[in-house]
Amino acid sequence: MTVVCYLSVKNKYFMYKFSKIIGIFPIILLNLYMNFFKDIQQYSGQPLSHQLLMSLLTEYKRPNDKINELIANGSLTSIKKGLYFSSLTKVPERFLVANHIVGPSYVSFESALSFYGFIPEQVYEVSSATIKSSRRFDTSLGRFTYQHLGLPYYSLGITNETLGEGQTVLMARPEKAVFDKIVTTSGVILRSVISAATYVIEDLRMDESLLKELDTDMMEHWLALSPKKDSLATMIKMIKEL
Repeated sequence: MTVVCYLSVKNKYFMYKFSKIIGIFPIILLNLYMNFFKDIQQYSGQPLSHQLLMSLLTEYKRPNDKINELIANGSLTSIKKGLYFSSLTKVPERFLVANHIVGPSYVSFESALSFYGFIPEQVYEVSSATIKSSRRFDTSLGRFTYQHLGLPYYSLGITNETLGEGQTVLMARPEKAVFDKIVTTSGVILRSVISAATYVIEDLRMDESLLKELDTDMMEHWLALSPKKDSLATMIKMIKEL
């Protein structure tokens, strides 16, 4: 006897064919698979934590073995230890994955500047800020780097950006991304408006028209809690003179 089952996941149909099935156990196994694939639809486009997967696999006696099996057959892909995504649903945005790899963190630096259109280059590495130690992860979804920023400066200028359906990420405002780049770049000391313009416009190739739109009042309000206050103040002065 042949049993054929179709399961819809975001308009994709998966066919499971079991030939020469004898007894009730394979039918139970099929139902378990169907339940898991149905449950995972609600997390389309989301990174999946180990804890979440365990909650979806409670009907299995050895859920960790099941996770390993799903990885082996390509249904799950490991991002790092304890974090996965499913190939059966929409792949999560890399910025969202960055928020999950290290927490707390927010996307900043060149990644945020490219997202907002301030720099022309397409950035392949996702760069984030964190209050934890600086780290780097090379994963199946690319490289993710994290640079340490201390409190209370870290908490300034973080916003929510919606990248797609159900995919909202923590990201630096454009003003904070500019600040973060200057604060974390070793050797960058802006002593004059000319040096600030050279670094921001010529070296980093930032868009002058977008720089003019930055909220300099807010940036000045941040100065009291920021490292490299003098360099940041010089940069703000340069922006005002554009």
